[in-house]
Amino acid sequence: MATKNQVTVPHHQQKTEGGAVVPKGKQKNAADGKHRRALGDIGNLVPAGAPPAAEAKPQHQISRPITGNFGAQLLANAQVQKKAQIRETKPKVSVKPKPAEVIIEISPDSDEVTKKRSSRKKVHTMTSVLTARSKAASGINHKLIEPIPDIDASDAGDQLAVVDYIEEIYKFYKISENLSRPGDYMESQMEINAKMRAILADWLIEVHHKFELMPESLYLTFYIIDRYLSMKKVLRRELQLVGVSSMLIACKYEEIWAPEVNDFICISDRAYSREQVLTMEKEILNVLEWSLTVPTPYMFLVRFLKAAMADKEMEHMVFFLAELGLMQYSMIKYRPSMVAASAVYAARCVLKKSPLWTETLKRHTGFSDAQLFDCVQILVRCHAEAPQDKLKFVYKKYSSVELGAVALNPPAMQLIEQLKALDLN
Repeated sequence: MATKNQVTVPHHQQKTEGGAVVPKGKQKNAADGKHRRALGDIGNLVPAGAPPAAEAKPQHQISRPITGNFGAQLLANAQVQKKAQIRETKPKVSVKPKPAEVIIEISPDSDEVTKKRSSRKKVHTMTSVLTARSKAASGINHKLIEPIPDIDASDAGDQLAVVDYIEEIYKFYKISENLSRPGDYMESQMEINAKMRAILADWLIEVHHKFELMPESLYLTFYIIDRYLSMKKVLRRELQLVGVSSMLIACKYEEIWAPEVNDFICISDRAYSREQVLTMEKEILNVLEWSLTVPTPYMFLVRFLKAAMADKEMEHMVFFLAELGLMQYSMIKYRPSMVAASAVYAARCVLKKSPLWTETLKRHTGFSDAQLFDCVQILVRCHAEAPQDKLKFVYKKYSSVELGAVALNPPAMQLIEQLKALDLN
C-alpha cells in the first residue's frame, strides 16, 4: 500500500515501468495491459487450482500509487464481479405468462352473459351487475329529467316581488292556514243553513263588483264570515248584517280608499242603521281577537297561476271557478291552498291544457292531481250547474267580454268522469 511520502504523478501524466512519463492520451492502453492483470491479484480473484504464487510466472510490480479515486474504482469492480458469480450460482426460476383476463359484460336488453378477453382490467361489482339486471327487467331508460323552471326569474329586479323571501313566505302560509281555519258550524247554527249562506255570498260578490274593490277584500270577507259563524250563533235576521260588517272590516284592512259605512247601508237597502253596523263590526273584531292577517285562497291563487304560466283566459277561468267555490259551504272543509290548487286544475281541464298537472305545479302547490280530485269535482259540478242556478251573478259576471266570457266554456264533466273511471280501474 502506498504511503503518504510517496510522490503522486499528475493526472495528465503517468509513469511506465521504467519511470518514463506517459502522456494522458496513452493511459488507456497501459491500463488495458499490465494494470488489469495486477487488479486480478489485488481483488483475490485467482481461481481455485492455480499454481502457487512462487511457481507462477513473475509479474511486473505496479509502481502507480493507489489514490482515493483509484481505490474506489478497484473496490467497485470487485463488487460487480462478486455479484456476477452469485447470480450464476442461483437456480433459474421459470416465469409463467400472465393469462388473459376474462371480463363478464351484461347486455342491458337481455340477461345473456358474454365473455370477452382483454388485456385491460375492468372491475364489475355485484352492485353494478344487479343494477343492470334490474334496469333491464323494468325497462328503465336513461332519460334526462327536465329541470323545473324558476318562475321568479323574471321578477328578480322587482323589489316588491320579494324574490329572495317568496319561498319562505309561502311555507309560512302553508303552516298558518291550518291554525285559523273555520270549523264546520252549520250543525251548531239554529236559524241559518247552507242555502242562506249561498244567497248571502252571491249578494256580497255583487256588492264587491259594484264597488270595484280589490279581490283580496272579497276573499278576506268570506274568511271573516265563516270564522265568526263558527264561533258565534247568529239569528237569521242578523246574517246580512254580519256580511255587511265583515266586508267593511275587510275593506278597511285591504283597500286604500275603503267604502264608507253609509255606502254599505245604502247598498243593503237601509235594512240596518249605522249604529247596528258599527256595533256588529266591534263584535266581530272582538270575537276574532283582531286576527285578520291570514292566508286566504287569493294569496295561493296568485302564486299558483304564476306556476301555471297562465295567460289571461286561464286567469279569468281560475277566478271564475274560485268564486263559485266561495258560494259552496261544502268547500269550507278544504284548506285555502287546496281550494286554489283545485281551481287551477279545474280550469286546465276546462281549457284542455296538456298536461293537466305539471311538475312545476306539483312542486309549488304541494299537491298531486289525485289529492285534488275530490275538490275539483265540486268546482266542475258548480260550473255545470251555474247556467240553471237561481244564484247567477258569478256566472253573469264571467260571461262578460271584459272577463273573456270564460263562463260560457263547456264544463269539463266528461273529462272528470273519464279521469274518475281511470282512477277506479
